[in-house]
Amino acid sequence: MKQFASDKIALVVGSLFSLILCISIYYEFMWLALLPAAIVLAWWGVKRMDLFMGALLIAVPLSLNMQEFSYNLPGLYLPTEPMLILTLGIFLIRSCTGYPVDSRLFKHPITYIIGGTLLWMIISTSTSWDMLVSIKFLISRTWFIVGFFFVLGNIMLNKPEYKEKMIMMLLFPLTIVIIYTLIRHAGHDFSKHAGHWMMKPFFKDHTSYGAVLAMMFPPAIALFWKKDRPTITRVLLGISTFILAIGIVFSFTRAAWVSLVGVAALFTAMKMGFKWKQLVAIGVVALGLLIVNQDSILIELQRNKQDSSDNLTEHVESISNVSSDDSNLERLNRWNCAWSLFKERPISGWGPGTYQFVYAPFQEDKYRTSISTNNADGGNAHSEYLGPLSEQGVPGLVLVLLLVWWTSVLGFRLWNEINNKDKRNLAVSVYLGLMTYFIHGVLNNYLDTDKASAPFWGFIALLVVMDLELKASKKRNQKEITS
Repeated sequence: MKQFASDKIALVVGSLFSLILCISIYYEFMWLALLPAAIVLAWWGVKRMDLFMGALLIAVPLSLNMQEFSYNLPGLYLPTEPMLILTLGIFLIRSCTGYPVDSRLFKHPITYIIGGTLLWMIISTSTSWDMLVSIKFLISRTWFIVGFFFVLGNIMLNKPEYKEKMIMMLLFPLTIVIIYTLIRHAGHDFSKHAGHWMMKPFFKDHTSYGAVLAMMFPPAIALFWKKDRPTITRVLLGISTFILAIGIVFSFTRAAWVSLVGVAALFTAMKMGFKWKQLVAIGVVALGLLIVNQDSILIELQRNKQDSSDNLTEHVESISNVSSDDSNLERLNRWNCAWSLFKERPISGWGPGTYQFVYAPFQEDKYRTSISTNNADGGNAHSEYLGPLSEQGVPGLVLVLLLVWWTSVLGFRLWNEINNKDKRNLAVSVYLGLMTYFIHGVLNNYLDTDKASAPFWGFIALLVVMDLELKASKKRNQKEITS
């Protein structure tokens, strides 16, 4: 009887799908053919959020920005952002009946920082130079945080195996994008210039592409080296990690290379037993020395005339060229504008998301380059630190720095206190992946895209979950000792 009922359901569903497909072909409206998939996803969103988020994570590396096809279309990433809108709606509806996620997640210090960030965005939006732009930015940031931090964090708390699955569901589709990019790039002899746009339409440029690849690299290595891994999974992870490394090299993204060198040095320091506060103290001293000797350092940097190049060695040498490399000089121009914007509105800033619309009049002739523009089409402040400073004032920057601080506190704590080697490696690799972005964030910012937001907020959620699991394990052990 059950088999008969299942056959009837399959027959009805198949017939309906065939009918929808025929109608979509007849009226030449092929989007209608996606209706069954949309219904399934909506059902998962209500009943099986783990499956829904899995589909969302897989879609992230493969998502397409509508503006890649026409500037007249809204800058919406498909299919991820409609799915995130649905996630936000479900989250808000469930909030009316109590905690929509595990209450432990809400009580973590990092959650307070994230909550403070959203609250200050609301306040700075109310005083924004363009409130409509800021509201759009706020809503977009909210659905990224709700989906990839709160909802994903809740799933990982209740399904511990989901932590590794989250990384793999991002990594394997990303590998497809890298292969696509490398094949196209090979047709142009792997030239640096062509490498700037080979990853389109999946990524808007080579810098965001390189940033995401660098973020995924440490966790990919950790998953590959985990013991007792099924052979097929280990092979796939090995292939993906190798392709990821090749993709990073041929992304020609200097900031990504610098970030990986930085986290390699950080990991070495962790292995040597350095504490986070010790490294911060060393960093403060080094920064002080740089400030004291800034004139002589600048003179030395200006002697470097090596522009970016197809030659990888020359391309690396161009990283410190602040005399003739337009890419480097334009960053200085954007940073100077961000600082000028901050001085005009130091407390509330100009409003979230407004930088690119207000910075043009603040450009100084001595900083302008051949790629400078006044049309609000050349990107933002190119910094995850100066951007919030100019758009949200001092509190915006402080909240970003607090997030970096607490993420590092978590990373070092998990590294030092987790006894299980595989879990420890997973925790530190995710932390190092995040640090590639925080280092990269000095030179660029991409948290307005799904490609960077998914691993960024998802990795932070994973660290928080592992911290909560560590605390729970300590409590259990303490009870066993006392009993």
